[in-house]
Amino acid sequence: MAQLKFPGYLGYNESNHTIFTEVNLVYDVQSNQSTHTIPSLRETGRFTASVDSLIDTSSVTLNLLNTHVFFQSSVDSDELWDMSIPKVDLFIIDRAKDISHNIEFPEIGIYQYITSNPYGIDDDKAIFIDGTTDKKLTFGQLKSNSKKLAAGLINKVGFKRGDVLAIISPNHIDYPVVVFGAIAAGGKVSMVNTNYNVILTDQLKGCGASIIVTHPDFLNDASEAATKANIHKSKIFLFNDKEHNEFQPFSSLFSDEEFDPVEFTPEEAKSITAYLCYSSGTREINKGVELSHFNIVSNIAQLEDFEDKISYKNTTFMGVLGATCVILPKFELGAFCRIIQDYKVDIAPIVPPMVLLLVKDPIVRKYNLSSLKLVISAAAPLSKELSNKFIETYGTYGTLIKQGYGSTETSPFTHWTKTEKNIVNGSIGKLIPNMECKIISDDNQELGYNETGEIYLRGPNIMKGYLNKRKDTDACIDSDGWFRTGDMGYVDPQGNFFIIDRVEELIKYKEHKIAPAKLEAILLTCPSIADAAVIGVYSDEQATEFPLAFVVLQPNEIKSDQMKEEIKKFVSQRVEQHERLRGGVYFTEKIPKTCSGKILRRFLVKNECILPGKKSVNTCELL
Repeated sequence: MAQLKFPGYLGYNESNHTIFTEVNLVYDVQSNQSTHTIPSLRETGRFTASVDSLIDTSSVTLNLLNTHVFFQSSVDSDELWDMSIPKVDLFIIDRAKDISHNIEFPEIGIYQYITSNPYGIDDDKAIFIDGTTDKKLTFGQLKSNSKKLAAGLINKVGFKRGDVLAIISPNHIDYPVVVFGAIAAGGKVSMVNTNYNVILTDQLKGCGASIIVTHPDFLNDASEAATKANIHKSKIFLFNDKEHNEFQPFSSLFSDEEFDPVEFTPEEAKSITAYLCYSSGTREINKGVELSHFNIVSNIAQLEDFEDKISYKNTTFMGVLGATCVILPKFELGAFCRIIQDYKVDIAPIVPPMVLLLVKDPIVRKYNLSSLKLVISAAAPLSKELSNKFIETYGTYGTLIKQGYGSTETSPFTHWTKTEKNIVNGSIGKLIPNMECKIISDDNQELGYNETGEIYLRGPNIMKGYLNKRKDTDACIDSDGWFRTGDMGYVDPQGNFFIIDRVEELIKYKEHKIAPAKLEAILLTCPSIADAAVIGVYSDEQATEFPLAFVVLQPNEIKSDQMKEEIKKFVSQRVEQHERLRGGVYFTEKIPKTCSGKILRRFLVKNECILPGKKSVNTCELL
């Protein structure tokens, strides 16, 4: 049986039984038979399937090159392709460029979308709870207080449409009031992550902030940076309800009247920046990411459509808007576990280092975490090994663990895993609606299933660009709108995606490329190791890079050369020959990471790390 081979991508519209494509197609004919079938009607993207296996009809509509062509189960191919080919059943085969199913998005501002109440939340429902004080913020209070703040920003401090408000604070119960107050006033919000190594003055200058809201604990730093950025101290306000050193609480801005929030046309929603978020800067300085109203609205809608197993009205998160969200100002394992226990938290969005602690730290055993039904890991890769260990540990509770994937530049999610029992451990999930993805090789060729390359993405949630950095924007978003993620990965025939590592972090040993994340995952399975990171170090003698492991030992373990050899042997028994730790093992007290769990490799040590044929290798400075 012959096949038609389409190098483009295709999708399936369940409502009208239409297979569609949006790229110019090239065809080929081969005389081999397909055996793979599409797993379900709701799946879209690259697949190999007979038309008859897709729907219970004898015909479909295939939209090729903007020309509608009606197909029976067999067609005269020469009528379509203008060449002589025998009659064939239509088959569509894999090219590993995926497209998810499409949905419609409201083209409105963020404030209008959230307050339109897409989840049907009651006004008296507590949507945020401070886990340390038990203070609650209801949905009604969020709407009312944000509109009162918007009025005060405009009338009391001259905040104008397009102005920028910067927030310098850890998590706080009133954080969303400030965010939505500035948005309601027609402004932009730039959030400073106090756990990241950012130069505060540079961010304030770069984003053009005119108003600052900060936590009292960060007032000195915020005030100093504001002076350097020419922001008057009268424009600095505080979380909490008390004046401090002549600085007023942000609630002093509240008006007696509620402001009618600024609305945006569909064109404005797509073009006007709402959030100026700064990247985590694991390898370089942070860049300002411009996210439009439409970027954020579309991503919320994408996740809501894809995730059909979570009831937002009856869920207690430690995470997102829509359910009751319990927050902590910062992560501390004991407090985190206490909150799960006391508030009966059932869903916890966390990061891989927290998963590691939940598996390895004995303090966890002091708490009852049986309410926890789902853990969502994101922000950094979660290895299959650690995921399996978590399931072994919490399987008696029936707790599931799954991953999501995205970045600041994608608002943030592009991939998600459905909450069901057949979660594929180690996978970041599948594409969310309206997203496209392709895997690209080093020589810029599109790859097939189970072939590793760089992940490219396109969709409505891709950022506008980097603030005032056109060259950097053009380097990562091409003229067709494809965003280069910088992540290496692959997709299996079922549409499950897997991340290998960052392109720039791969260790180049001779003709091989070694993923540090793979070695780190193996190191973390060693009972003697509490944490680990791997980088490449260059050997002048061998003219290549060697993997070097930085290891934090468990408290009861003793640092010694023998322990280093045991660790090297442990890894060697579990990897390919070229992946061995030829750079050695270095003991350290801490692995520098962002708060989201990404290893800050640029801060990993400047020390004498002995290599064969070279006395030492200088990397960078340990924090």
